[in-house]
Formats: sequence, C-alpha cells, structure tokens
Amino acid sequence: MKTEIVSAHECAKAIRLLRDGEVVALPTETVYGLAADALNPDAVTKIFEAKERPRFDPLIVHLPSGEALDEIAIVESQVAHKLMEKF
Repeated sequence: MKTEIVSAHECAKAIRLLRDGEVVALPTETVYGLAADALNPDAVTKIFEAKERPRFDPLIVHLPSGEALDEIAIVESQVAHKLMEKF
C-alpha cells in the first residue's frame, strides 16, 4: 500500500469529526477501518449501522496504554494485567 501523508488541516478535520461524534474511515494495510469515539454511544451506533453489524458482535477499542483501560473498564484478571505489562 502506498503511504500517503495527510496535511495538518486534514488531520484536524478528522479530529473535529471524531469529537463531534462522527465516523471517520482510516486506511490500513489491507482494508479501511472505521473510527469513532468509543465513549460516545451515538458514535458507536453509527459504526454498527454503517457496518450493518449485529449488536451482539463487539467492536474493537484501541487504547494508547494499559493504564488508559482503567479509565473505561474494571479489569480484575491478573493474567490480563500481566499481558498488558508484557505487550
């Protein structure tokens, strides 16, 4: 896949859209991924609708670190904590 550098203006637009609860398409090595604010229920609904995905089929949430997980979930598993520390 050809790497394309986007302008600061384009990045700012994507950030603004995400903050406004919109969905943004992001290219990956193989497909386009859909991004939205995982803490915004309306934005998450838009992804389910765009993908025609059933509600029981979960979405992936990407976080910058294991510590960030503590802000959105309770993880009681020591194995999970050890994996986060390792990777």
